[in-house]
Amino acid sequence: MRVRHLLSPLVASARDLLPIVVVIAFFQLLVLQQPIPNLGELLVGTLFVMIGLAMFVRGLEMGLFPIGESMAYAFARKGSLAWLSLFAFALGFGTTIAEPALIAVADEAAEVAAAGNMIDTSDEAKAFYANGLRLTVALSVGFAILIGVLRIIRGWPIHYLIIAGYIGVIVMTAFAPPEIIGIAYDSGGVTTSTITVPLVTALGVGLASSIKGRNPMIDGFGLIAFASLTPMIFVMAYGMFI
Repeated sequence: MRVRHLLSPLVASARDLLPIVVVIAFFQLLVLQQPIPNLGELLVGTLFVMIGLAMFVRGLEMGLFPIGESMAYAFARKGSLAWLSLFAFALGFGTTIAEPALIAVADEAAEVAAAGNMIDTSDEAKAFYANGLRLTVALSVGFAILIGVLRIIRGWPIHYLIIAGYIGVIVMTAFAPPEIIGIAYDSGGVTTSTITVPLVTALGVGLASSIKGRNPMIDGFGLIAFASLTPMIFVMAYGMFI
């Protein structure tokens, strides 16, 4: 029983990776008709990915999901809107600023901006641009989670807020510099990655479960949508400012 318990995450991660392996093998061997380069390293790397994915998912189940839900319950019982709002903002900010995907995109954006003579080519200028981009996105996600928590508490319909947000994106797109628009749109995607999604989802579901009259399926989800939406607006404003 214990062996099966340990192997089940590995089997699940292998099943999840199987379509990717099949697609790569099909196009490499049948369409391109070329041998797979560095096959040994590729197999070892795939094994590491499978093990890492299994450990990551297991870690979410054991750590991040329970702590997010328990803290949401605790703040709901405390009954302090101010503390809950501060926690929601801090959670969104803290998880986003640590996102590896956002760090990578911000650094790449700084390199491209320097190559395009939008900023100075010095390391200080590139670091300032990248850090400013990360800070802007983190602030926007903190604001988004705050709005999402207020929506759960007040019972606001999610579609009205989403429609208003995308109207804001369209308006900002008309005025933002063309060089920042693509980065802004991509920023909305990279924020919802490995660190942010589990904690934010657990917060929403836990909060909706602990408030009388709220349905976790209806009210608990949707925070990630706000976290994807607001960075587009904030980053375009950042591009207009700098």
